[in-house]
Amino acid sequence: MLSEISKFIQDNFLYLQPGYTLLNTIVFGIILGIVVILIIKMFKYIKKDPKDLLIPLIPFIFFGSSTRALVDNGIYPLILWLVTPGIYILTGLVTIITLLTSVYIEKKTNFDYRYLMIIVGVILCIPNILYISNINLIAFLQIFISWGAVSSIFIILRNKWNLLKDKLNLSAILAHLFDASSTFIAVDFYGYGEQHVLPNALTNLAGTAFVMFPLKIAVILVALYVIDEYIEDKTIANMLKLAIFILGLAPGLRNSLSLIIGA
Repeated sequence: MLSEISKFIQDNFLYLQPGYTLLNTIVFGIILGIVVILIIKMFKYIKKDPKDLLIPLIPFIFFGSSTRALVDNGIYPLILWLVTPGIYILTGLVTIITLLTSVYIEKKTNFDYRYLMIIVGVILCIPNILYISNINLIAFLQIFISWGAVSSIFIILRNKWNLLKDKLNLSAILAHLFDASSTFIAVDFYGYGEQHVLPNALTNLAGTAFVMFPLKIAVILVALYVIDEYIEDKTIANMLKLAIFILGLAPGLRNSLSLIIGA
């Protein structure tokens, strides 16, 4: 019985290459929701605004995404701690430990915890950066040109649309457009496949991964609007927005780096 349960978990969750299924997508979503709730409680305890972590988190996101990309291209070994969900657990734990340590040091020394987080995050990224070589410049430009073309619309509208005046809202939508751009270029121009269940179904239905742009825009804008209109608690609202930002930037960076290293 125990061996069957172990095999079921191994095959469906602690996997190396099966991709996403409806089952593990739902389970990972539930786990993510629980983690976000716990992190909200943590922010309330340390009395910090999640919004202030927008920039300090970027090196940690890059660390996790670049590690996964290096695994994709055979530079790092294919082991459980370097693929889903291991890499997310590892990166999350390192980030939380760094945050709590930085806040503690700030209380003792008055050194801004955000700067310390950035320093630690950048140091973590150095080995991965050194392993990134032979970049495909064409793929790189394709991603950033498509991202810039669509993102420019929202950047122009930021001073005319209240929803986008909040830098966290704008950052969240730009992060997801970056993810959409990386998916579009990888799938339509380089023969990659979409791993997630719903995007894969819509891509197959539309015959192009360009469908990711309207999908991302609709879902993210609605989510941000609901948060702004119905969630009054600042910590909860900003943590949810930060989570949305991470869920866009992390896969976007992973996809982009996997493509430009391996294309």
